[in-house]
Amino acid sequence: MKVAVAFDHRGVHLREAVLDVLGEHEVLDFGTDTDAVRIDYPDKAREIGEAIQHGRAERGVLVCGSGVGASVAACKMTGIRAAICHDIYSAHQGVEHDDMNVLCLGSEVVGPSLTRELVVAFLNATFDGGERYVARLLKVAEMEQNMKVGGAA
Repeated sequence: MKVAVAFDHRGVHLREAVLDVLGEHEVLDFGTDTDAVRIDYPDKAREIGEAIQHGRAERGVLVCGSGVGASVAACKMTGIRAAICHDIYSAHQGVEHDDMNVLCLGSEVVGPSLTRELVVAFLNATFDGGERYVARLLKVAEMEQNMKVGGAA
């Protein structure tokens, strides 16, 4: 699987833990590798989102201090279904039921050990494809389309 990863200046503290479990995957690394310079999470969200939108990655892992900003920013992009997951169940269920394609983590919330488990759960999960899940995703896509053209359904 092609996986895009990105870290802001606070999220970089989980960089090693994320990369540790990506050995068998093709990694598209948008950095950063230092906390010496402020890196804004919306910029990293855009890089991951565009990689997924253009087919250069299938999924992404985006890390900031809390995971909140990363998730908010990534979800503004069409076709990106990002969520903060700080527990194993959400990390796999988000893919299985909601076709989540970006896992957002907070470096101030989870440590390296749990990070590894979350990334593995996220990447090992597959979308269920059941009728009710597809119907819900179609509603989400309709919401995205309506917001793009400035109206609400």
